[in-house]
Amino acid sequence: MHDEEILILLARRDQQAVQEAQKKYGAYCMKVAGRFLASHEDCEECINDALMGFWHTDAARLQGRLKQFLSASVRNAALDLCRRSTAQKRCGAETAVVLDELAECVSAPGTPEETVMVEELGTAIDRFLAAQSRRDRSVFLCRYYFAETTSEIAARYSLRESNVLVILSRMRKKLKKFLKQEGYLI
Repeated sequence: MHDEEILILLARRDQQAVQEAQKKYGAYCMKVAGRFLASHEDCEECINDALMGFWHTDAARLQGRLKQFLSASVRNAALDLCRRSTAQKRCGAETAVVLDELAECVSAPGTPEETVMVEELGTAIDRFLAAQSRRDRSVFLCRYYFAETTSEIAARYSLRESNVLVILSRMRKKLKKFLKQEGYLI
């Protein structure tokens, strides 16, 4: 079933919309959640949360963006579950590596004031990424948004893994420099 048909079902509040969305994107969402979580049950929980969010969303907001909406919802639910988990064992190993790599550029908020600044930081990072080449931006997002391994990224973009590592290293350095210029303490 095409996305447009699924969204028509959603607009009619037909529960088949959720079933069709899960049928079409369930495996993809499982792969996204699996990048962050080690437990199959936790991945399923995140997918169910995303589908619940889909059900409560206005179909008009999702035109042409159903896959992106579901993947972002699953990713955010998985990251929230990782944060809530007191033991690192619930999160996938790659999640810890990805977060450690970015820690030198961006640290997690700890105070309410820092939390308020996160939105501004996100806007600054968006501006930084918009100024990068399409390939570099895509490599960066694959690694730090979707937590893909460097070997997966290399295969996707027909690069050697060492090239991916160099691109990511340079991007982190550029991001760090950019954020310092924007007034962020690194």
